[in-house]
Formats: sequence, structure tokens, C-alpha cells
Amino acid sequence: MKTLLLASALLAATSLAAAQSAPTAAQIVDRMEQKNQLRANDLRHYTSLRHYLVAYTGFPKDVTAAIDVQLDYDAPATKKFRILAESGSKYVCEHVLRKLVEGETEAGREQRSYALTRENYNFSLAGYDNLNGRPAYILNVEPLTASKYLYRGKIWVDATDYAVMRIDAEPAKNPSFWISQAQIHHTYSKVGEFWLPASNHSESKVRIGGTAVLTIDYGLYTHLNEASLQTASR
Repeated sequence: MKTLLLASALLAATSLAAAQSAPTAAQIVDRMEQKNQLRANDLRHYTSLRHYLVAYTGFPKDVTAAIDVQLDYDAPATKKFRILAESGSKYVCEHVLRKLVEGETEAGREQRSYALTRENYNFSLAGYDNLNGRPAYILNVEPLTASKYLYRGKIWVDATDYAVMRIDAEPAKNPSFWISQAQIHHTYSKVGEFWLPASNHSESKVRIGGTAVLTIDYGLYTHLNEASLQTASR
């Protein structure tokens, strides 16, 4: 009995110490913002080959479309996209996937307005998790304004690098009248010293009764911090 009480007391003390040593949401966000800025300062260039796929099921018929895109990024915020291949519905390629790529170019010029900072979001600690063998903090995020570039939901922050590993959210602002509900699942992976987008799975419910699923495979990252392809070819 004494042994059991001693073990219980030790467990309680250990749990209390762990709780007291765990950072608050504000401290996590502070470190995340600092680390993000340092990584952004160090990231000069990369190239990636992305695959975008849209699959729509519902009225009036099922439709799919896909594009392959080469992205060249140059600091601080220049993204140059080149369409390499298209397949499926030409209409969806032109009016959905190409528009999506154009929207990312536009968003790149407005980084401050959608950055994951306290300027744009409220944060609260939701718990702890382990992703791919790495401990992570789970934070609730609530946008301060209704913007098409912001979202509400949960983020997973790596407990060592203070980088976002995963996002489960919905848009802060409905992207279209025709969309009744949208869910976003986004993941990042560590490439060298940087955390870069790995995959995106977004599902939208359309008011006329269909469902559209967008998946993005961000592919492999090459020429990381090497001179840009344009410079290298001169």
C-alpha cells in the first residue's frame, strides 16, 4: 500500500513538474515567429515539381483535371510557376487549377496579411501530440479578420524546431457562394533545415449537391539555396 501511494505521489509530482515546465501558447507562438523569421531569412531559393488534382463528383457529372507545375522560388517572396502538363477537363484546368496557381502568386505578394502571427490570429493551447516520432504542440487558431487567405482550426507545432507540421482547418471566409463548406488538411516536411509544404487535401461541399476534392503533392525540393536556374543558365 505504501509503495502504491509513493508511486502515485511520484507520478503526480512528475506530471505537475511537466505541466509547470511546458510553455504557454504565447511562448510557443513567440518562438514560432522567431524561428519562422530566421528560416525565412536563410531560405534563398528552391525548385519543386508540384502535382495538382481536382476530382468533382455530383451534379451534373463527375469531372477530374490535373496539372503539373514547376515552381522556382527566390527570396524574399518571388514565385515563378510554369505549367508543364495538363490532363482531364480543360475547363477545370483553365478556370480552377490555373486560377489556384495565380492566387498563390498573388498571396506571395501579401505575406504579412496572411502570415501565421498574432497580427492575424488568436492562439490557444489545445494539447500535445507526436507526429512521425516528433513531439508537437497543438494550438487552436482563430483569425482576427475574415480573409480568404486566413483559416480557423488547429495547427501542430514541432516542439524542437517550432515549425508548423500540420494544419487542420477551414477558410476564415467562404471562397465562393457555390461552396457551402470546406475543410483543409495541410502537412509540412523537414527538408534540410527548412520546413516546406508536403501535401494538401481540401474537400469542398458544393451547394448544388456535389463534392470537390483538391489534392496537391508538392514533390521533391531541389536547388535548395543554390543560385536560381535563370542565373545559373547565364
